[in-house]
Amino acid sequence: MSSPARFDRGHTDDLMTFLAASPSPYHAVAGAAERLEKAGFRQLSETDAWDASAGGKFVLRGGAIIAWYVPEGAAAHTPFRIVGAHTDSPNLRVKPLPDTGSQGWRQIAVEIYGGTLLNTWLDRDLGLAGRLTLRDGSERLVNVDRALLRVPQLAVHLDRSVNTDGLKLDKQRHMQPIWGLGDVQEGDLIAFLEEEEGLPAGSVAGWDLMVHSIEPPAYLGRDRELVAGPRMDNLVSVHAGTAALAAVATSQKLEYIPVLAAFDHEENGSQSDTGADGPLLGNVLERSVFARGGSYEDRARAFAGTICLSSDTGHAVHPNYAERHDPSHHPRANGGPILKVNVNQRYATDGSGRAVFAAACERAGVPWQTFVSNNSMPCGTTIGPITAARHGIQTVDIGVAILSMHSARELCGTDDPFLLANALVAFLEG
Repeated sequence: MSSPARFDRGHTDDLMTFLAASPSPYHAVAGAAERLEKAGFRQLSETDAWDASAGGKFVLRGGAIIAWYVPEGAAAHTPFRIVGAHTDSPNLRVKPLPDTGSQGWRQIAVEIYGGTLLNTWLDRDLGLAGRLTLRDGSERLVNVDRALLRVPQLAVHLDRSVNTDGLKLDKQRHMQPIWGLGDVQEGDLIAFLEEEEGLPAGSVAGWDLMVHSIEPPAYLGRDRELVAGPRMDNLVSVHAGTAALAAVATSQKLEYIPVLAAFDHEENGSQSDTGADGPLLGNVLERSVFARGGSYEDRARAFAGTICLSSDTGHAVHPNYAERHDPSHHPRANGGPILKVNVNQRYATDGSGRAVFAAACERAGVPWQTFVSNNSMPCGTTIGPITAARHGIQTVDIGVAILSMHSARELCGTDDPFLLANALVAFLEG
């Protein structure tokens, strides 16, 4: 029998708040950590020794968070149930020497991060956010959430063929945002941020900064059945995974150790110390086993029984481009989370993983759908295959169906975020 849903429309309201407050991966993990702390979780330092105590714990590293809950009396060989996700989104990121300009315009030099849809960043009011590293080694989150920057498109009068031959953008020449008039002054941007944050002049030694659209998330449509917002890929999953982990921490029937693993740098290959292809997850899981008195044999037993749901957004069928989708697999908004399948291992799902996901959705009373790519179209990938190969654990790729993936502003169904969260609760409870 299906269990009653834990989350409803209020979950989607909270997701919109989370999206607006998370203009960078660093803000996203800070927001997730704050929610977990309210649920009784405590932060551990990677440089400290870990004890065998039960309860909720998490570690932060840059734009990544690994959180887990150890039930009272859990054996060292207890398997894990993992929700995997990523915190980063394609965008424009500030270069090491950011101050530039031309023809009397002051501009900010940016790099293109990930496979972003470049045209979606044109003619938007943009803010600036990220992480500042101070000379004493401390870090400060910064978020200038007002109209600070703009990437202006060329007027149609100067590009008469734009609507017939298509928009052609050069990543280096055409994507540098403007932020004022006058002569270029080296150090201007960082001096401005120091002033914004009330920091002494010259105190910032390093930065990881990116632009974001300042338009807030919003319900869309006649019946408000859709949600438009930034960074849904993949903060929808980070938010749902955080909510699900906090919810199961109150359960008295956990058979596994539930885990949230939200990584950075998925959009450019996951190869970093905070990415899924790095050692972070494996180190945390092993240390949890060993802290409870486990041996390498216990570690092997725990990993052999572990399952990961890699939750990332997927493609809803597009009404204007239906031919780009597989003709028999058309995921729809508000149809429930999708199971993502690719026999060439761009997704890690197999038949046994399908059964795990289907059982979780059935227990939660959640409908679900299947996504597979059109054979004539290349298939994207996720942290799923990386997690499966690096750690030797069964992994299943799932997510929420959206439109406009990798746009500065994406679109999903109003119901799908809380349907995903309910499925994740059922999965984590086992």
